[in-house]
Amino acid sequence: MAKKRQGAFTAQINGKTVVISNAPVGVYRTVGSVIFDCINYAVITLAAITTVLPILYIIFNSFATEFELQTRSMFLIPHTWSTDAYIYIFASNKLIRAFGNSVFITVCGTLINLFCTVTMAYPLSKKYLKMRKPILNIVIFSMFFSGGMIPGYIVVSSWLGMSGTYWALLIPGAISAYNMMIVKNFFQGIPQELEESANLDGCNDLMTLVRIVLPLSLPVLATFGLFYAVGHWNSYFSAMIYLTDDKMYPLQLILRQIIITAEASASDMTLMDPDFVEPPKESIKMAVIVVATVPIMCVYPFLQKYFVKGVMVGALKG
Repeated sequence: MAKKRQGAFTAQINGKTVVISNAPVGVYRTVGSVIFDCINYAVITLAAITTVLPILYIIFNSFATEFELQTRSMFLIPHTWSTDAYIYIFASNKLIRAFGNSVFITVCGTLINLFCTVTMAYPLSKKYLKMRKPILNIVIFSMFFSGGMIPGYIVVSSWLGMSGTYWALLIPGAISAYNMMIVKNFFQGIPQELEESANLDGCNDLMTLVRIVLPLSLPVLATFGLFYAVGHWNSYFSAMIYLTDDKMYPLQLILRQIIITAEASASDMTLMDPDFVEPPKESIKMAVIVVATVPIMCVYPFLQKYFVKGVMVGALKG
């Protein structure tokens, strides 16, 4: 009986071990495959560097002095570390309240987005739904055409009367047609037998959605929940045109005001306040980016395991 031992094929003949082949165990790699892998590693490393380097540049430059930012054209590690930019930003008593406003808008807005997306995508994923095709055509039409900013402002402020409230930031963008279509495709990919078995056990459509469909949809829900959350967190234009009370301003709008104040001319500010000290303009810009970006970046590691699967599965289903 022949067997493979230590990379050699041997056979037992009359109680003696005879070597049949000394071929090593393993897969042979050609020079071309090695070169190809080296090129792949080089390209991936270069892509990683080009992605991480700008982030590190902004973080380190936010701790640089204004003099160093003006005298050195490009650098990563500052010679002198300074926290003046962060002191200037956090000196505003509005910042903490604005941070809380942004968290409230982001959490509530994301929950509203997911609720509207799921409750619309699930019925449209059923082919037996009446008027399904006309509704889908209307949704697709809204993906490519919109009324514009001025009609939207008139509807929100005059017709709905939401101006000056958080509803003006949450309701007009309560659902994304593109995201809803992908979630619908994901729901269509769930085996119909699971829902039929739930119906035999006495579950209605709502119970089937909550107990069967949603637990299986965590990847796509986490992915688009992150998309919605980032959109709410970074948004400032809607708050600028709809909100009138500065106590309701989100973080992005307060940071925008800080940048505008920092860029004001020193001479004009001195006329208004003799004790005014010109803030570090460039480092404040860098610090504002860090303050606005780091909180939402901290959420990504908790959703990363769902991210790739959630994007790909819903996009590949027909």
